Amino acid sequence: MTQQLRVYVPPHPLIKHWLAVARDVATPSVLFRSAITELGRWLTYEAAREWLPTLDITVQTPLESCPGTVINPEAPVAVVPILRAGLGLLEGAQTILPLASIYHFGLVRNEETLEPLCYLNKLPEKFAPQTRVLITDPMLATGGSIMAVMAELIARGVDPSLVRIVCVVAAPPALQKLSAAYPGLIIYAATIDETVNDKGFIVPGLGDAGDRIFGT
Repeated sequence: MTQQLRVYVPPHPLIKHWLAVARDVATPSVLFRSAITELGRWLTYEAAREWLPTLDITVQTPLESCPGTVINPEAPVAVVPILRAGLGLLEGAQTILPLASIYHFGLVRNEETLEPLCYLNKLPEKFAPQTRVLITDPMLATGGSIMAVMAELIARGVDPSLVRIVCVVAAPPALQKLSAAYPGLIIYAATIDETVNDKGFIVPGLGDAGDRIFGT
């Protein structure tokens, strides 16, 4: 069976609510930051379904023993926020994945070429086998940033089938690039918008997520 990129847009009312708050130009920075944190929480919750490795155990209740299922504490899980805007989603993601290792990856966009330039790479030289990696980045627009991060992860031994991407808004250019390079990849987004303008911004989108998160 041919693999195909899958993009899930969960129909959860809280995801819809916080997306609307984040889109609104009148939303102040402090509330925008809260909206992105909440979206990181609920989208990561959805992404964790059938992704986190579990163990079947026996639990002793106050009355008798019974079967139980727990998250495998020895299975490696990592979160890679793409700086700086990915930090906004990270806080919410950590409430769902409190034991995950955090590896920061910083990119800045060349405003003339729209190509990403790396200024910080805290990824390990080699990931442990079967490491599950969650990437957080609010906007998948032209695809330059997410493709750069994926290339670094693959070079360090990450299995793309174990990667999940959490974003707020995704657009066709990024999705097309990811689909061509990593057809088995799975993405969780609050919405998919149709257009990227000549400055590399998603339309209608929600503006510059990093600027709005940090009030700059």
